Amino acid sequence: MAALWLHSSSTAWAQRRARVPAPAGVPGLSAPAGAGRPSAVGTDTTRTRRLLAATDTSRTADSLRVAARPKGDIETTIKYSAKDSIRFEVQNKVARLYNKSSIDYGDMDLQAQRITVDYSSNLLTAEGAADTTGKVVGRPVFKDGGGTYTAGRINYNFKTKRGKIAEAVTQQGEGYLHAETIKKNELNEIFGRNGRYTTCNLEHPHFFINATKMKVIPREKVVTGPFNMVIGDIPTPLGFLFGYFPTPGKSRASGLLFPTFGQTSDRGFALRNGGYYWVVNDNIGVRLTGDIYSGVGNSFGGYNLMAETQYLKRYSYTGLLNFSYSSRPPDIILPSTSVNTNLEYRRPRSARTLWVNWNHTPTPRPGGGRFSASVAAGSPDFNRQNSYDPRRYLAAAFNSTVQYSKTIRNSPVNYNVQLTQSQTTSGIMTFTLPNLSVGVARQYPYEWFGLAPQGRFYEQFSISYDLQARNELSNQVAARSLANGLPLLGGTNEGSVIPVRFSNLRPFLRNARNGMQHNFQISLGSYPVLKHIIVQPSVRYQQYWFGQRLRYSYNQAAQAVRIDTVRGFNVVSEQSAGVSMSTNIYGTLVRKGTHKIQAIRHKIAPSVSFSYSPDYTGRSSLNWVNPVELNALTNSQGQPYNVRDKQRGRILNPVSFSRYNNFIYSTPNSIRASVISFAVNNQVEMKVRNNNDTTGTTPFEKVSLIDGLDLGTTYNLAADSLNLAPLSMSFHTQIARKVSVIANASFEFYQRDSTGRAIDRFLLDQPNRRLARLAFADFSLNYQFNPAQGKKKSTVKRDVAPTNTLGSPNQINPYEEYVDFDIPWELTTSFAVRYVDPGPIPTRRFYVRPRPITSAALQVNGSVKLTPNFRFGYSTSYDFISKRPVAPNLDFYRDLHCWQISGYWAPFGEFRGYGVTISAKSSLLQDLKLNRNRSFWNR
Repeated sequence: MAALWLHSSSTAWAQRRARVPAPAGVPGLSAPAGAGRPSAVGTDTTRTRRLLAATDTSRTADSLRVAARPKGDIETTIKYSAKDSIRFEVQNKVARLYNKSSIDYGDMDLQAQRITVDYSSNLLTAEGAADTTGKVVGRPVFKDGGGTYTAGRINYNFKTKRGKIAEAVTQQGEGYLHAETIKKNELNEIFGRNGRYTTCNLEHPHFFINATKMKVIPREKVVTGPFNMVIGDIPTPLGFLFGYFPTPGKSRASGLLFPTFGQTSDRGFALRNGGYYWVVNDNIGVRLTGDIYSGVGNSFGGYNLMAETQYLKRYSYTGLLNFSYSSRPPDIILPSTSVNTNLEYRRPRSARTLWVNWNHTPTPRPGGGRFSASVAAGSPDFNRQNSYDPRRYLAAAFNSTVQYSKTIRNSPVNYNVQLTQSQTTSGIMTFTLPNLSVGVARQYPYEWFGLAPQGRFYEQFSISYDLQARNELSNQVAARSLANGLPLLGGTNEGSVIPVRFSNLRPFLRNARNGMQHNFQISLGSYPVLKHIIVQPSVRYQQYWFGQRLRYSYNQAAQAVRIDTVRGFNVVSEQSAGVSMSTNIYGTLVRKGTHKIQAIRHKIAPSVSFSYSPDYTGRSSLNWVNPVELNALTNSQGQPYNVRDKQRGRILNPVSFSRYNNFIYSTPNSIRASVISFAVNNQVEMKVRNNNDTTGTTPFEKVSLIDGLDLGTTYNLAADSLNLAPLSMSFHTQIARKVSVIANASFEFYQRDSTGRAIDRFLLDQPNRRLARLAFADFSLNYQFNPAQGKKKSTVKRDVAPTNTLGSPNQINPYEEYVDFDIPWELTTSFAVRYVDPGPIPTRRFYVRPRPITSAALQVNGSVKLTPNFRFGYSTSYDFISKRPVAPNLDFYRDLHCWQISGYWAPFGEFRGYGVTISAKSSLLQDLKLNRNRSFWNR
């Protein structure tokens, strides 16, 4: 037997880059030029004849012959290399590669410590080798269209593309397949014997599904015979007669969604979230699922149907549309929305409910329109009957918005069209169809005439315009009442609700409110006065268009006022003008030397403004009317209304009514207003030495002491009494970037009578003098401590499959979606208190004075990292008024590599209960879990 032996180091071969012709009879071998490893190049007999023909100058090369496909079993060039040596056995047509050998043949790649190529049988054999310590190194790694395989020994026929792999490990989707022996066919299908299927990526997995027979279709599915679960090398009786595990690749695939088993106290046993996922195309996916309940007693538990569509268009938009329909027993009793310990119960409005969620988010693009949608609407009782998320369960209202906005190119005009809907759990629905707004950016009149800017005062004149138009539909009929306690014919202080159904379409449309508002804002520029004061005059004009108005008439027999709605086009206008003055005052205290605090600066920003609007009450042809017949009525003091005092020349006890009371843009301006506004804003900061700076680039830094201390009030010159409005104060600051303090207060300047009503006398005019009285105050203190604050945090998302949690009480912890194991512990506390002036001390017996402190609560939440993979969280609040904790909750999460344990415990309250779930982290085995809970639905 003749043999050829080649031996050299990889460095020598990298320097020589030699091309060694293969011995005769060893076809199809080549090595890439410049390869830094031992290589050889061979050609088949057809190619050799072509090369010999090319050297004969008497023959002309045939282009068709040159381009023809080589004959034989070799379809393409085989590239091979080895770090140590390559040995050819010419007579046996065998090549042996030693030490980190590799074979590249088309889409097949093989790497191993030793590789043998038998060209007579087209067979590749690869295996590892033991080192000096006896450890096997260079285990074969085989790659082809079916995936990547790690094995103890590989036999592969590169002609038939079939192979036999011993001690194989391969990844299929999110799972790993371990098998004693694997056979692979030309279709890349895998047949395994004595196999283990798992989602654990360790060589010795924590758990696996043990089966004697397996078939794998790459990127599609894994099918097994009888199997059982092995956890921690302990066989368990958990198993079935066959197994089916989908293993989708990068592309999505349609398939069945297997349901999960559960139990509820009101609807019995259940199969949930079973159905089908349909891939319509690359941009749309549809999920059709449902729940079915066995019921309690002799009644059927009902069912839920859900259809979810997710769509995506790259660089344009993304969206999610979800439709849910629920049917459940009509005789159930639902808990009320009360958060008291003693629960109240009520019957649902309907046994059949539905809900729609739609979110459409566009990709921002310059110059184009933007369409977006956020819809959450349906039956009022749907979330109370089917949602197990406390946030949705307790939500009192839901809002929906569909809008389109655009700025017209090369113009100052922009517009926005909205369709909105709001609903409450009490059944009140309000639709705005549509809500249109058009705006024109600020325009300078001098530019209209083509004048060049020359620094004149009129160049600061500007005009801006915006239009608002709305049509509002609601099933709530507002209550009608008159001011001053006047009797109303047919009026009531309680409104009514129109049931939402097609038979009530006419009264629903009749209850509509609509109108249009035009707003012109004219700015006359800003001018410096005395170098430091900025003066800004302005003029505002508003006009309202309404499709109806109110008509008042006095009924002598009923001694009451009658109100009728009259249809027609109506125009109402308002004008106002004003001027404002503002400046900034700085005070600085500088300390010389090497003190820690170098300077303290106080910034004061005072401002004064004046606004004026005329009186409209006397213009009966516009928007206000005075029924003269009311002189037959008297108020609570026995004084008649609208009686002219001849001596003083004015109306005593006047009363007037707006023709547009409670319209969509509220009541337009009524009486003359001449208001002076005062405001003072304060900021205090200090300059401190930076001890952490060693380079000298930032030796000092600024620290804010008071972010804002703002005071403001108004004085109405046109009012006949109580001219001075209450003084409002707001304070906010942040200490050491951890503690934030926010306070708001309101102070009144006038005295009160025994009933608590303000009278036109200042507090300074009483024997016990004082400037103001605290009427209202809010105070909140927030403290957040995080040892890793300011450092880069790595947030690890809980690797669980997204499931439809609607109607599923098995969701253990709906509050946390992420677990950050880089933070050892964190704490957030918030304290809030509210004060409301209870009024004068009562003189009547059996009268309980209200509490001045209406609310006071402390909220605490945080987490503690007990071990690198175990985190404990807590959240609760304490109500100091009721003297009891509110909604306490404890939760934990334990990472077990390929498994996870999560749980929660709410010791008392409406949502009291507990739950523990042990589950696999992979979404492929999302149904492989052990769950135990007692929630507020099934305890």
